[in-house]
Amino acid sequence: MAFLPVPLRDLPREINRRIRNSRAWKSFFRSGYPDNRKDQAQIVIGNVFLHLHPVKVPTNAIRITYTYCLGGISFLLFLILTITGVLLMFYYVPSVERAYNDIQALSTTVAFGQLMRNLHRWAAHGMVLSVFLHMMRVFYTGAYKPPREFNWVIGVTLLFVTFGMSYTGYLLPWDQLGIWAITIGLGFAGYTPFFGEQAKQLIFGALEINQDSLLRFYVLHVIGLPLVAAVLMSVHFWRIRRDGGISTPL
Repeated sequence: MAFLPVPLRDLPREINRRIRNSRAWKSFFRSGYPDNRKDQAQIVIGNVFLHLHPVKVPTNAIRITYTYCLGGISFLLFLILTITGVLLMFYYVPSVERAYNDIQALSTTVAFGQLMRNLHRWAAHGMVLSVFLHMMRVFYTGAYKPPREFNWVIGVTLLFVTFGMSYTGYLLPWDQLGIWAITIGLGFAGYTPFFGEQAKQLIFGALEINQDSLLRFYVLHVIGLPLVAAVLMSVHFWRIRRDGGISTPL
């Protein structure tokens, strides 16, 4: 497509006009700017990204002093944990011989390793706090009431999954703090009524903290629990739409 001779100062405007009039551009954006509510709703419903959001939201429901964006902050921290966790996996081996040295190498020799580890650690602390505060906000504002009981159960489950991700990550540095903290958990598991020894075997892989425990916690931390959390969050977001959007203040 040849350009018509235009002054150099008008060239960007001409390029923009031709792009907007091209068939490729119109295949992405099939309608013009919506000037009425019906067309606005159609664009939201027909777009793969926009349809995740409701067409209309009550003004009171999006007041910062009502939600404090705690749900969105929790999800953002989960994304940060996912990205930094994948980067840390390139330099970490779940082995009792290497785990501690790998963590030390991240802090001393790997470029930006200390930054990635601290981002991961503080995002984990922040996610536990934000999810807990989010549950408190939902409870004290009555947002768990009908028809949102099922989503409240999903939220409570996500809270415990968040605790689980934080707990399983505690052992991975294989330092004295992590080993003894998990040893306390091993003792708690032994007091499970009727199934104490079986609970130890199931959760820790052995009757004492060893290589099996480290590998089991690693798999739970990087695959098992994050996968469960991702599925539950998808259901959680879907149920918000299904139950009429964000709850309004009482």
